[in-house]
Amino acid sequence: MNRLLLRRFSSSFSCLTPKRGFSQSVAAVEADENAAASAVLPTMPHFDYTPPPYEGPRAAEILRKRSEFLSPSMFYFYKKPLNIVDGKMQYLFDEDGRRYLDAFGGIATVCCGHCHPEVVDAIINQTKRLQHSTVLYLNNAIADFAEALASKLPGDLKVVFFTNSGTEANELAMMIARLYTGCHDVISIRNAYHGNAAGTMGATAQCNWKFNVIQSGVHHALNPDQYRGVFGSDGEKYAKDVQEIIDFGTSGRVGAFISEAIQGVGGIMELAPGYLPAVYETIKKAGGLCIADEVQAGFARTGSHFWGFEAHGVVPDIVTMAKGIGNGIPIGAVVTTPEIAEVLTRRCYFNTFGGNPVCTAAGHAVLKVLEKEKLQENALRVGSYLKERLMALQEKHDIIGDVRGRGLMLGVELVTDHKEKTPAKTEILHVMESMKDMGVLVGKGGFFGNVFRITPPLCFSKEDSDYLVDVMDIALSKL
Repeated sequence: MNRLLLRRFSSSFSCLTPKRGFSQSVAAVEADENAAASAVLPTMPHFDYTPPPYEGPRAAEILRKRSEFLSPSMFYFYKKPLNIVDGKMQYLFDEDGRRYLDAFGGIATVCCGHCHPEVVDAIINQTKRLQHSTVLYLNNAIADFAEALASKLPGDLKVVFFTNSGTEANELAMMIARLYTGCHDVISIRNAYHGNAAGTMGATAQCNWKFNVIQSGVHHALNPDQYRGVFGSDGEKYAKDVQEIIDFGTSGRVGAFISEAIQGVGGIMELAPGYLPAVYETIKKAGGLCIADEVQAGFARTGSHFWGFEAHGVVPDIVTMAKGIGNGIPIGAVVTTPEIAEVLTRRCYFNTFGGNPVCTAAGHAVLKVLEKEKLQENALRVGSYLKERLMALQEKHDIIGDVRGRGLMLGVELVTDHKEKTPAKTEILHVMESMKDMGVLVGKGGFFGNVFRITPPLCFSKEDSDYLVDVMDIALSKL
């Protein structure tokens, strides 16, 4: 019961209650409000784990050192940033041992669960045996993982190049495409995010993430945005813009087209149906290669498919991945066909840490856990349930403009005006703070920073989903 209802409730029955002094009445109302609030506050699902006591530096000391010794470009969530010291499956713990439901998964990175015992064991066992050797020598960890990874991809996508991050994977993929086709022009989509190195920053299409440096040869096509886009959910109409870019902005030939199936940083924006098949056909006719950026949507997160592009019925020429591939271990990969992979033999291509035995052992363990625990199926089942509950919440709270995504990659966009779709930039910060205070951590993104990014570990349960939605409901009610 909110404050307004409590006041109406108390005033409606004032004639039936004994007269009290003003201060007594206020105190009584506040007590009633507090009692009502505690009565409706949801209970976090039971979890049988207690972290060991934390004896390290406190948040204030860490923040001081961070301000003095780390890059000033680093930012953090919340007015008082959390000092997270422990994690187990879908939960995180702060310096005081308080438990939080992690609905962000380290930016769609933790797929199996924090500190999953089988992944941890693989890392420890490999580290004890051999931590690093470089690919100049043979080691079974890299070969075994490459084989397992290739088996998850369609067609002739079976040659793997390991990298250290998604940015590096996309950078390599774009270079491979340009070498193979002999064309420099690359087409990406507005609102996309592909990394923060020279080439990938060019492919990224949000001014928030771009510095004023030379970024040549990249053209940005109309975003097939089903919520704000001019053509709604008609993917084929958006796709015509790609043909126009080729006709009027290039020589008629292109090197590559790169896209996410669901834009992560862009606000969990799922590309309009029919868009990718039409664009892939257009790119092929122009001699280009199609690159699928699966850094966030890959590794079973969408539930319906293992890879995001599969939901669109297309097969790319190159697939890039990171984040979920290592469950938090820094590793990325580029997978392509044997024919395309040959271009890197024209010169020496080498990566010191690409294929590190510890990282690849972790990645292989992740694949095994995903299959053993049927986490893709769980992502579909729980994600569908969570999306239904969020859509029901949308009916209740006018500030929710859109609920989108699939599996456990969901977005909730907040707007102050449905017709104008005015971004609720300030309001989302208040809701995030309130949800954190109630023990739920979510991310935010989108060009305007007004979209909740819900990308939890794939071990998330329906009970966790209920708690998340109930907490969000209370937080939105406080606006």
